[in-house]
Amino acid sequence: MSLTDEAISRIRALIQSGELPPGTRLPPEHQLAAQLGVSRNPLREAVKALVVARVLDIRRGDGTFVTSLEPRLLLEGLGLAVELLRDDTLLEIVQVRRMLEPAATALAASQISAEQLDEIGEHLNAMRAACDDVEKLNHHDAAFHRAVVRATGNETLSTMLDGISGRTLRMRVWRGTVEAGSSRKTIAEHEAIYNALAAGDAPLAQAAALMHIGTTESWLRSVLGDVEGSNGQDKDEDG
Repeated sequence: MSLTDEAISRIRALIQSGELPPGTRLPPEHQLAAQLGVSRNPLREAVKALVVARVLDIRRGDGTFVTSLEPRLLLEGLGLAVELLRDDTLLEIVQVRRMLEPAATALAASQISAEQLDEIGEHLNAMRAACDDVEKLNHHDAAFHRAVVRATGNETLSTMLDGISGRTLRMRVWRGTVEAGSSRKTIAEHEAIYNALAAGDAPLAQAAALMHIGTTESWLRSVLGDVEGSNGQDKDEDG
């Protein structure tokens, strides 16, 4: 472990123990360095790393503070990390969504409010109106799913699924531009999810969401298979 990593570990331990709770200002640099048993340079690097991770916040002229440590703040970088993944991991992202989102949809169905259901219905109506505009359709598609997951009241789950939506959103736009009739299929699948939510039927909501994501996953598998087959054929021709 490097000296910087050791300093990060010790600061995290102070936060986890409650000695430095959310919103607390860190002691002056020389005092904190002595407390942690590290020199100032590793401490500065540790602080920089924790600022990037949204654990600490430097306020000019005021000091360095522990952030709120809320899930949406700490997991904010997940979306960027997902965006940097290579294309050959796209299927893995869809698989993660398949594992999480149907369960989230079931939870939403068991506790969704009338106001939350109205919001989801508005996005569904917007999807119907944008049937022939793929970009608008997918914008409201993503908003529909975010509203469903927000209805769970689980901020960690909502943030995680938001983090992978950017990549899958682009994929849905791609699908809409190359596959005839996909807009109508997408709207029908969302109608099934909405109807299950409106009925408060958690198992049906989970099944509808699983069917929807499964359709996307199956389509992606077929596309990736075609690409791999094409690449293999090109290699054979080159050989």
